Amino acid sequence: MFKNKTAIVAGGARDIGRACAVKLAAEGAKVAILYNSSEEAALDAVNRITASGGSALAVRADLTKQTEVDRAIEQTQRKFGPDIDILQFVTGGLLARKSVAEMDAEFWHRVLDLNLTSLFLTVKAVLPHMSEGGSIVTFASQAGRDGGGPGALAYATSKGGVMSFTRGLAKEVGPKIRVNALCPGMIDTTFHDSFTKPEVRTRVAGATALKREGTSAEVAEFAAWLSSDAASYVTGGCFDINGGVLFS
Repeated sequence: MFKNKTAIVAGGARDIGRACAVKLAAEGAKVAILYNSSEEAALDAVNRITASGGSALAVRADLTKQTEVDRAIEQTQRKFGPDIDILQFVTGGLLARKSVAEMDAEFWHRVLDLNLTSLFLTVKAVLPHMSEGGSIVTFASQAGRDGGGPGALAYATSKGGVMSFTRGLAKEVGPKIRVNALCPGMIDTTFHDSFTKPEVRTRVAGATALKREGTSAEVAEFAAWLSSDAASYVTGGCFDINGGVLFS
């Protein structure tokens, strides 16, 4: 599906990002895994891909800083060549659950920088090198549609911004490049291990039409399809993958 194509997976060391990187590599892509703090996981993902005959590179970068973004793109190009065909931007996080009364401006900006500014900076760096027919897949969240759970206002706002950024960018870079977003719901990841109580996870999973949490591999399959020529007439979409707990 992606033979001779170069893909960048931002936030590709763990969970959904890792599954995305492994899926792209399994379909023939040369994959650069961008990570910040999860070095061991990133290197493990690279080892898994190369052991299966694929080609992968791990690059550490703080994607909230343009200089580090630019360096990561340069390292990718030195390894795989000048053209970039696919960007899957999974980087993001909640940091902590805080109400408006509990958060200060510094926290607000940290969350928006992590989830939204980082996307802008990476897209800005990648676009000049993206080939005709290229694809960008961003990762929003169900929280971007429904406002998120308790203490997730900053996170939900940033993910709503990702959705708007996706739609606007699709208009700006078409017809050369397609841009779409995925909006995951309750996926079994370390994100929810850290930030969501087990009883809440059980309740939300039970409220889905499929009566379970999703998996990172299922999200990666959707992301790969959006990145492929099979989705050649799909752009500007924000697609739910939540087991049927929210319909949009």
